[in-house]
Amino acid sequence: MRKLNCFNFVSLNGFYKGANEDLSWHNHDEEGARFSEENLKGGGTLVFGRVTYQMMEKSWTSEALIKALPKVAEGMNKAEKIVFSNTLDRAEWQNTTLFKGNMIEEIKKLKQSPGNDMCVIGSGNVIGQLADHNLIDEYQLLVNPLILAEGTPLFNHLKHNLKLKLTSTREFKNGNVLMCYEKR
Repeated sequence: MRKLNCFNFVSLNGFYKGANEDLSWHNHDEEGARFSEENLKGGGTLVFGRVTYQMMEKSWTSEALIKALPKVAEGMNKAEKIVFSNTLDRAEWQNTTLFKGNMIEEIKKLKQSPGNDMCVIGSGNVIGQLADHNLIDEYQLLVNPLILAEGTPLFNHLKHNLKLKLTSTREFKNGNVLMCYEKR
């Protein structure tokens, strides 16, 4: 059975986006880039909603990021990817499969099928929906050392409480703390 994990940057008060969709506060440096490189070597399948998918495609295929973070860009571009969207007609980023229809049912099927583990990156609405259906096996939250005055909470639309167990933490020199939780 494939596992489904999620990874997201969050502020200390739980926002994954600031006011007006602002992501500029994400505290990512060279140590964070090495961390990303190592994670991408794991060969998992990346899962996105449409908005994050289009942002990631534009970013990681840009000459600027390919030059600035070549190993991360290579990993992102080579990785197997899934995008859930009812509005996209096609997904052109290499190694991407487009799913339309019921995301919850598709994820249930994918978890039962053979293949690499999957990880939702960003895509806060997707994470919230999957969490609400208890489909996420591990939560990897990279907490940035700041409190945002406004933003969008990561678990904004959660209808059920989630009981989690802390499995590991990692401190980064820039003040970020990675906290990993499994569902109980």
